[in-house]
Amino acid sequence: MLLAFLAGLVTVGVAVLMPGGGSTNRDALSSQGEPEAPAAIPPGTTQPPAMAVPAKVPTPRLAIVVDDNGYDTTRDAEWLKFPEKITVAVIPFGPSSRLLAKAAHERGFGVLINVPMEPLSPISDRTDGFRLRRGMSREEMGALLDRMVKENTWASGASNHMGSAFTADPESMATFAALLKSRELFFLDNMTTSRSIAVQSALKAGIPVVRRDVFFDTDMEPEEMRLQWKRALSIAKKKGEAVLVCHGRKESLRAILDLVVDLEAEGVRAVTLDELFAREKPG
Repeated sequence: MLLAFLAGLVTVGVAVLMPGGGSTNRDALSSQGEPEAPAAIPPGTTQPPAMAVPAKVPTPRLAIVVDDNGYDTTRDAEWLKFPEKITVAVIPFGPSSRLLAKAAHERGFGVLINVPMEPLSPISDRTDGFRLRRGMSREEMGALLDRMVKENTWASGASNHMGSAFTADPESMATFAALLKSRELFFLDNMTTSRSIAVQSALKAGIPVVRRDVFFDTDMEPEEMRLQWKRALSIAKKKGEAVLVCHGRKESLRAILDLVVDLEAEGVRAVTLDELFAREKPG
C-alpha cells in the first residue's frame, strides 16, 4: 500500500512539471478577462496616426436685395412669389409700401427701409418731399426717419435710395448712423458713389454695415447680367458671402428667375441680410 501511494505522488508531480502543465488554469484566467499583450509593431514601422476629422466648411451665402419697391402694387406682388430668400428694400410712403413690407416679412424675407437721400445731380421723383439732405439738423433727420420706421415696423435695417451727395458727406452720415444705432437698425450701402463714407460712418457709430458687391441693372444686356451673376457667385465662394443688389423691375425679376436655379448646383445658399449679419456658426 505504501509503495502504491508513493507511486501516485510521483505521477502527479511529473504531470505538473511537464511542458504545458497547468494550461487549464491559464485558460480559465484568460476567459475571466486577463488582458492580452498588444501585438508587437514590426521594426522600422511607426504607429499609424488617428484619423483626423475634417473641418466643416461653411456654405457660401448670397444676399439678393431688391431695391426701389413700394410704388407698383402689381410688380411688388410678383416679387413675393420669389422661390429663394431675398431682402426687399421698400421706399417709404408709396401706394404699396406698408402692405409689401408686412407681406415680405410674413413670407420670411428680409425687409429694409430704402431711405431716399440727396443725389449730386438734381432728380425729380415722388421722393422729393422726404429725402434726407445735407445740412439737415439731427432733429429734422430724426423726425423724418421716425416717420419711415413707424410706417415700416418690419424693417431690421436701412439702405440708401440715391444718395450720392448725402452718403459722401461726413457730417450727414455721422448723424444718420447715430440715428440708426438708437433705433437698432443696420445699414446697407448701395454704393451710388465711389466717394461714399457710409461704411466708415456706420462702423464708427457701432452699427452693423455691409456694402453691396454687385449691382444688377435692367439697362444691362442679358449677357452682361449673366456675367454679373457669375461675379456675385464667385465673390460668395471666395469670401464666403456676397451682396447682389437689383432694381425691383420686371426685367430684373425675369432675369434673376432664370439664373437663381444655378444656386444649388453652384453650392451657394440664398440668405436674407439679417442672416448674413448673423454670421453662420459651425455646427
